[in-house]
Amino acid sequence: MPKSKRNKVVHLSKTKKKDREWKEGIITQVRNAVDNYPHVYVFKFHNMRNEKFKELRDELKDSSRFVMGSNKMLQVALGKTPADEYRTNLHLLSERLRGHVGLFFTTLPREEVAAVFSEFGHEDYARAGTAAAHDFKLTAGPLSGPHGPMAHTLEPQLRKHGLPTRLNKGVVELLADHTVCREGKALDPNQAALLRVFEVKMATFRFTLLAAWSADGDEYESLADDDGGDGDGSGGGGDSGEGDEGMFGGGLDATAGMELPAGL
Repeated sequence: MPKSKRNKVVHLSKTKKKDREWKEGIITQVRNAVDNYPHVYVFKFHNMRNEKFKELRDELKDSSRFVMGSNKMLQVALGKTPADEYRTNLHLLSERLRGHVGLFFTTLPREEVAAVFSEFGHEDYARAGTAAAHDFKLTAGPLSGPHGPMAHTLEPQLRKHGLPTRLNKGVVELLADHTVCREGKALDPNQAALLRVFEVKMATFRFTLLAAWSADGDEYESLADDDGGDGDGSGGGGDSGEGDEGMFGGGLDATAGMELPAGL
């Protein structure tokens, strides 16, 4: 039977393949940042929140530049071995590019950089896959939220997410004691949704400085061990450098922040 000509797959998204010229352009931009900034740091991020990250990037855009995306691409740009590194000891930074990490180029002195990263922190609702920070339990009886008795309109939503509830004369009642989550256990989508309903925040978007490199003497220094991380780590590259595809942020000028697209 002849194949129908009516049934055709039409791709609505048309993206150009990242060719060699494009990749070389990215590597050039990273190496230009090495030339333009005297200090380079490898940082690890936990529980990435794009909006808050954009605010931080805007605050530091006059003195610094963030680079995030494919770890593999960043390693190529810096050099993976002493033989192919762009500057002496940059291959040591490449070795720290594993997991949810990025590069921070800056003109700020070490003390200011340490203060910026240590003081930064933003609490938010945990997403599915994040380890619970502590136990959260509910006691049988009338349910109350952070602002008083639970609205009766929420009862179907609570039941949908696994709570044994009912409406009793307009009052939301929990039929039995219920443990929503346990400390250290990964949250599933229903647990994450319930924590949001009760306004329990268990995630903190924060950074950890792992290593530093200074153009003055091409000196490398390890600042912290890579403990494997915590949280959902949303928005960054993975261990293999094949992370979520990022975008250039703020242009490619020497003072703007940027994120590198994933995929080498």
